[in-house]
Amino acid sequence: MAHPRILYCHCQYAQVLPKEVKEEVLKKLCASGVDFEAVADLCELSARRDPLLKELSEGGPLKIAACFPRAVKWLFAAAGAPLDASNTQVTNLRVEHVEPAFAALLDPSLSPNLPAVATTTPSHVAH
Repeated sequence: MAHPRILYCHCQYAQVLPKEVKEEVLKKLCASGVDFEAVADLCELSARRDPLLKELSEGGPLKIAACFPRAVKWLFAAAGAPLDASNTQVTNLRVEHVEPAFAALLDPSLSPNLPAVATTTPSHVAH
């Protein structure tokens, strides 16, 4: 089985990721020799509806180093590139420490963790 692709977000503009965590994870990814895609800011790519997001969302298993899985899910959706919940794992660099985050990205297995879509009908909707 091929290793899932890796997308790393540097959170350049919002700067919500701890500086030392994102910089150390990036440094370790560079030193690892594993292929990965690094982007300056996933929020900006979403706002521009960058075609890279569609390419990534349609390209099979994907690991993303960014922020909250729910935020990543909706950034891709807003760009018209919805992620496959069964094929996507997000490592939350806002709360994860460097070593576990890096280990999760390099692990060849995939642990999908995108939040599910709500399937219940709101109580105020007539049936």
